[in-house]
Amino acid sequence: MDQPATTPSAPKGEQTRALILETALRLFQENGYDRTTMRAIAKDAGVSVGNAYYYFESKEHLVQGFYDRMVALHREAVAPLLASEPKFAARLDGVMQAWLEVSEPYHEFAAQFFKNAADPASPLSPFSDESSPARDAGIGLMRSVLLGSTAKVDPELREDLPELLWLYQMAVVLFWVHDKSEKAAKTGMLVRRSTPLIARLLQLSATRVFRPLTREGVQLFRDIGWFTSK
Repeated sequence: MDQPATTPSAPKGEQTRALILETALRLFQENGYDRTTMRAIAKDAGVSVGNAYYYFESKEHLVQGFYDRMVALHREAVAPLLASEPKFAARLDGVMQAWLEVSEPYHEFAAQFFKNAADPASPLSPFSDESSPARDAGIGLMRSVLLGSTAKVDPELREDLPELLWLYQMAVVLFWVHDKSEKAAKTGMLVRRSTPLIARLLQLSATRVFRPLTREGVQLFRDIGWFTSK
């Protein structure tokens, strides 16, 4: 487990919050999400139970803290790529591969709590209201992937494409959770093979022949209320 992402100059409250989060993630990995209590987290972190609840109202809030951290680490990891690479396929592949690298230390943990996150009613679901900050940040990153590229996009689809790309990422995450290959090698292959296909579909969506079909497909997502931002 990585050490808390703090520095000696970080405010004490920030250090305590990071310590509690790191402790929780380690105990989730060692004992399982369901069997780990806030009391156990506080004891292992060397803080009072009240102090633990001050920073995180529940275990679910701890997982939300994990989501927020992963988004921040992901953004930091892909910043050089997004600043220098203009090709959409390379940008999308690089962003997805970077997510796999950043998430690799937490693979086992993710598998443990996935049964909770998969419940549509759970606050741990990536589609829940509680997850909206991390979700919005993830969609924003995909917007940067798209708008910073040289890809030609149908103007009517431009607004919704970042969320569609985020949904693609969620599909990859689902595959990754169940991937038992060494260092999730199969997921890496899935990303390498699928990102060029997505780039090709994006290119085709701007052509006269395929434009009506792609618009109809996106409209279907709108009509069924799939887009979380709508």
